[in-house]
Order: sequence, then C-alpha cells, then structure tokens
Amino acid sequence: MKLSQFKFDLPLNLIAQNPTKRREDSRLMVIERATGKIENKHFKDILEYYDDKDVFVVNNTKVFPARMYGRKEKTGAKIEVFLLRELHKQNRLWDVIVDPARKIRVGNKLYFGENDELVAEVIDNTTSRGRTIRFLWDGNEDDFRKMLYFMGETPLPKYIKRKPDEEDRERYQTVYAKHEGAVAAPTAGLHFSPELIKRLEIKGVKFAEVTLHTGLGTFRPIEVEDLSKHKMDAEYYRIDEEACKIVNKAKETNHRICSVGTTTMRAMETSFTAQKLLKPSEGWTNHFIHPPYNFNIADSLITNFHLPKTSLLIMACAFAGYDLMMDAYKKAIKDKYRFFSYGDAMLII
Repeated sequence: MKLSQFKFDLPLNLIAQNPTKRREDSRLMVIERATGKIENKHFKDILEYYDDKDVFVVNNTKVFPARMYGRKEKTGAKIEVFLLRELHKQNRLWDVIVDPARKIRVGNKLYFGENDELVAEVIDNTTSRGRTIRFLWDGNEDDFRKMLYFMGETPLPKYIKRKPDEEDRERYQTVYAKHEGAVAAPTAGLHFSPELIKRLEIKGVKFAEVTLHTGLGTFRPIEVEDLSKHKMDAEYYRIDEEACKIVNKAKETNHRICSVGTTTMRAMETSFTAQKLLKPSEGWTNHFIHPPYNFNIADSLITNFHLPKTSLLIMACAFAGYDLMMDAYKKAIKDKYRFFSYGDAMLII
C-alpha cells in the first residue's frame, strides 16, 4: 500500500488538549471486523466485551520528564534539550535532540536551572538535530535522577498547545507504569483507572505485562510513499516468562487476548514461536506493521485515534482492514471524537 492512502483531514479542534476528568470517562468506538459494525460507547463499557480467563496485555513502560530547557554558555541562548535515551549510566551519557540545533556544536556547554545546578557538555553530533551529551555531575546516582526530575518536564507531544502542569505528571502515565524509559506514553493504557482494572479482574480477566520503551520515532510522519521502504527507529522491549505463561494459556484455551495499544502489539509481534505462541525475549525492535499483515497473538486491539500518515494509524488499518478503519475515522470526525494522546479510544474486535 502507498503512504498517500493514509491521509485524512482532521479539524484541529478535535485534538484533545487535556485529559478527561476521570480516565474511564473517555468515549470508546467499537469496531467489529466480522460484521463491519461500528458503535459509539464509553470506555467503561469495555467490561461488556471480555470475560473470565480473557487476557489484556499492557505495556508497563514509564514516561520520564524528558523535555528540559537550558542555556548555551557565553551567549545564554535558550535551548530545548529532549532526552531520548541514556547511553551510559556511569558516564551520564545521553542521546538527545536539541532545538535550535544549528547553534549547538561539539564542545559547547549547556547550563540548566536558575543557578546552573546542572551542566552538560556536547560530545558528539549524531543527526542534524541529534547530539550526545555528558552531564557533569559529581554527586550520586539518586541525586542525579532527582535533579533530572526537578529540571525536566512531562514530554507532552507538540500538538498539545500548552505548558505541562502537575496533573500531567500523573495523567500522561498509565496507572501500571513500572519501568522507566519511555519519552511518550503508551496512550491506549491511559484510559484504565485502578477501579476499572479491579472490575475487570473481578470478572476473571487476567493482565499480562510487557515492556516497550516508546521513542519519538513512533509519532514521526512517514516520508516514503512505498511503505516497504520505511525504517522504524529501534525501541527497547522485554517480554518475560510470566507474561508468556498468561498469554499462552489463554491462547491454548481459546480465550480472547486484547492488546492494549500499538506498542504492546509491536512487542508481541516481535517475539512469537512457529506455533504462534508468545515467547520470552529482550532486545531492540524496529518492526513496522503495515497491510497486508497476519497478526499472531492478539485477536483484539485497543488504540487511540492517530495522526494521518503515521505507523500507528497504518498498524490499526492492518488490524481492522483498511476500508473499515477509514470509515471509522470518517465517523469519528463526524461524531466529534477527541483525537491523539489525551483523546478517546477505539476497540477493534
């Protein structure tokens, strides 16, 4: 398929700027692949679709406050530094994106905080906007982390046109987030409150956890018309024995397996056996799923409403079927669903 087939016009007023009052208050569009039926529901209605021994697979990655603002030495020019990933803990080396990039050269020092509490030195250029920096910190690791949390802000996507606040620290994070490493929230999971999870567990639904540290590349618009030529950025993932046990038991007994989000789906589709069972593994994945594609583990998917021409929308089309998904997006726009990270959800069954 061609990239231009995944273009649609989205009214800007449908981009959610804030989360709903409660997590499960968001709307839910339910799409039945077998019949082509599309229904408007609320997220808490998810309870109606799953039963005893069904499994929800979630991504337990944790977002860290990746966006920092510093000053360049001598000129004092304001620079945004976006932390992508830690390269070396002891040496405090980080892969970052800087903006504006043209002013930032190897050897430059960057100062953070009113009293320069944190200083970093640029030690390499990686891409046009990418740099490797070393934080110059004499204290211990715990104090360094606290300082990063103090200096950093929640990395809300750029289409949310406001400064992050205290509420975002909690709401741009799933309630089951455990392993720090993501620079973007796995947004399908944001709709689950502890109460909703408890109600699903009372019904007998099991939860399995995998980890995939969402990087910025997930949201980047694709630039090649021929999808087979697109290269995804690699992201770290981990699937342990416990998750495999829960998922494979459901699979072998013909119970439903729901992937909560596209990141969860990519992790699972990176690691399965010839018998189409989930297998434990850990590493980096750049798996790009586009139509036509046969999914191996999950038989349903919860996902938000995505940007045009992104890998997220393309994967949702691969799962639901292109025509049905495009009809669903037309309906979502007509029915004024809220889009993107803080927006509403869809369930594809």
